[in-house]
Amino acid sequence: MALLEVKNLQTSFYTDAGEVRAVNGISFQLDRGKVLGIVGESGSGKSVTAYSIMQILASTAKIKEGSSIKLDGQELVGAGEKVMKDIRGNKVSIIFQDPMTSLNPTYTIGHQLIEAIMLHTPRNKKQAKERAIELLKLVNINEPEKRMKQYPFEHSGGMRQRIVIAMALACEPDILIADEPTTALDVTIQAQILDLMSSLQKELGMAIIMITHDLGVVAQMCDEVIVMYAGSICEQGTADEIFYNPRHEYTKGLMRSIPTTENDGQPLQPISGTPIDLLNMPEGCPFAPRCDNAMKICIKCSASPMDINENHRAACWMNVKKAVEDGSITFDDINKGEEITENE
Repeated sequence: MALLEVKNLQTSFYTDAGEVRAVNGISFQLDRGKVLGIVGESGSGKSVTAYSIMQILASTAKIKEGSSIKLDGQELVGAGEKVMKDIRGNKVSIIFQDPMTSLNPTYTIGHQLIEAIMLHTPRNKKQAKERAIELLKLVNINEPEKRMKQYPFEHSGGMRQRIVIAMALACEPDILIADEPTTALDVTIQAQILDLMSSLQKELGMAIIMITHDLGVVAQMCDEVIVMYAGSICEQGTADEIFYNPRHEYTKGLMRSIPTTENDGQPLQPISGTPIDLLNMPEGCPFAPRCDNAMKICIKCSASPMDINENHRAACWMNVKKAVEDGSITFDDINKGEEITENE
């Protein structure tokens, strides 16, 4: 059984302007000890997916009926705040993008670590202090006893992020959600934090959900990858499948927009246009207005996810078109297959 199983997750924000469908019916699972990457542009629904799992959404947001989030077989949707308080920290922890938003500048590092440990475990203050020092050592912070007496502003961005990681690991959670954990850091410190997370993941055997827009981070850390656009999953599979055999036009666009040794000295190819307005979702594929290969059917109807192989799925009409051309499927196997012919 998968450690985390998400089915048909739908999360909307209800505003004066209307309903914003931030996450629109996504499904995935995470196995123990694995690293899952969720990638996409800003506004694609990555962070809202994480906040839905933790159920730390804004008051204007709601997880809609029919959604399911199971952790170790336990349904979290509708479980109630009392249950979620036991889940947060103990079984699922989260690291945010900017460590200063997670640390209170008016309290010492030691005070905040001890408070978190005592909140989620039966340790007394002395035991919590000992555990806090152990955690600081675990995340490679020198002189932990000294650091315990210092305030967040006395540390660099990289040090603060290490402290936040230590706090997230206080209860040895089964899943660590990392929401853009290196975006606010410079490149050298980014590499150190990623190496730290990778070593901790192997040492503690926990699963990680890595939320990022940085495909380099995904290539370095992740076993499986989900590519999101406009609140939906457009492609998912193993990291190797996504990077070496992308089968959604949006994923291909992301790949073309990153520097590699092969395009050294050549201008990058950004994805044209801007992300769609979630208040006014198009009838068909949400990426169609920005897609250079969009067909008539793409404008009229979104493609259902199609198995590329046992480790790879993509929701793109180009895969259906290719399968028809190859003879893998016939027009009788798909709905509106004749519309593909119209576009050829």
